[in-house]
Amino acid sequence: MRTIQHWIDGAATAGVSHRTAPVFNPATGVPQAEVLLAEEADVRAAVAAAARAFEDWQDASLSRRTGILFAFRQLMYDHLDELAGIVSDEHGKVLADARGEVQRGLEVVEFACGIPQLLKGDYSDQVSGGVDSYTFRQPLGVVAGITPFNFPVMVPSWMHPVAIACGNTFVLKPSEQDPSASLLIARLWAQAGLPDGVFNVVHGDKVAVDALLDAPQVAAVSFVGSTPIARYIHGRASATGKRVQALGGAKNHAVVLEDADLEFAANHLTAAAFGSAGQRCMAISVAIAVGAAGDRLVEVLRGKATQVRVGPGRDDSSEMGPVVTREARERIIGYIDSGEAQGATLVVDGRKLTVPGHEDGFFVGPTVLDHVTAEMDAYRDEIFGPVVVVVRVDTLDDAIALINANPYGNGTAIFTASGEAARRFQRSVTVGMVGINVPIPVPMAYHSFGGWKDSLFGESHIHGPDGVRFYSRAKVVTARWPHVEHPVVASLQFPTAT
Repeated sequence: MRTIQHWIDGAATAGVSHRTAPVFNPATGVPQAEVLLAEEADVRAAVAAAARAFEDWQDASLSRRTGILFAFRQLMYDHLDELAGIVSDEHGKVLADARGEVQRGLEVVEFACGIPQLLKGDYSDQVSGGVDSYTFRQPLGVVAGITPFNFPVMVPSWMHPVAIACGNTFVLKPSEQDPSASLLIARLWAQAGLPDGVFNVVHGDKVAVDALLDAPQVAAVSFVGSTPIARYIHGRASATGKRVQALGGAKNHAVVLEDADLEFAANHLTAAAFGSAGQRCMAISVAIAVGAAGDRLVEVLRGKATQVRVGPGRDDSSEMGPVVTREARERIIGYIDSGEAQGATLVVDGRKLTVPGHEDGFFVGPTVLDHVTAEMDAYRDEIFGPVVVVVRVDTLDDAIALINANPYGNGTAIFTASGEAARRFQRSVTVGMVGINVPIPVPMAYHSFGGWKDSLFGESHIHGPDGVRFYSRAKVVTARWPHVEHPVVASLQFPTAT
């Protein structure tokens, strides 16, 4: 059985822990490796290595940082298929989807390659007699990232390229369910010329998480995961004075108006609901059918859902793979059960799907529930599986009210041919990311990603301009270089710009 180790101070290491967790192939249900679970001592070692490395890395020239970033970018491109294969084997998503994940992570690396421009400060000449003022940004120190299973390459890439480009050192705690990609990323950073200790990986569970949150040398923590854990991360890390950006869960709605092209809308809803087996924080899990769009939309969705080809991620004919664990499969099936028991109409049932040759895999088929109400568990909770629920309302204003009443505010979308309706929608919904005829409005890397309400704890969104601001802090300098021919008497009055 292969053992997945930590990466500390430029090398793979077993550390001191003897605890392990199995890493499954979700398509077969068989363990393919074991991952070491860090003890507090392992986390302390990683943080100490990062703190030592920061002493030199914070003073690395911008040209040196960008040279390493460009080399790292090229290495990620060279190993794109290898990374995608690792993701598919441990997460379960199909290869095409895994390649797309790596590509979206690379976009953040490319954004970070422009760090000299992004860190430029401001200069004001002659703010007072012989006095100039200027600002510049400096790194924080050791920063940490705690990331989820659903995007083992992309989500960490939202963090570490920007943090390292800004001059910080980084400790990553990836999900223990699919940890191998982070080790390849660590080796690529080393191959690109990143000094030892600047990027570290510790695997683990709550022991490792709490050790990072409590470590006094850690200046900032980035987190992506469920809302209860995001709230916990934000509270515990903030209590020790750390900067925190904690992105939580979601219940993303897509509104379909009567004037929408239903074939177009259903195609995109199918992809957004069932891609990656629905294990995306930006997946569309609620379709709001407005007025007469309801019956027609459900019929088209029925046809699309039953045509999705489900199978192992390594099979090129598969469009959707398994969910990540047996426990996830059972939880998803439980929500389908409860939806049916609470009065929803089961349009497409994915509970009994079996894939020939992979009967022990963690598969759930695409599922559509109609006539769902806001009181049902299948609507209220984040299912994180290939389940889309259809809620019917009379008007666009009713749809907006439903979305705004939901505690989550990550992403939303509207399908319509009306510019007026789209503009009213985008201005009225209390959601951080909005798509107009785009079901998954994940912004490009040069914009920032983040939701509102219970989908975000802390004020900073991730990557883009917010990422640079999060991983650096501004310093303002006011300077005078007087030409002194005789003594100058300083005034005791409060200084003014005169």
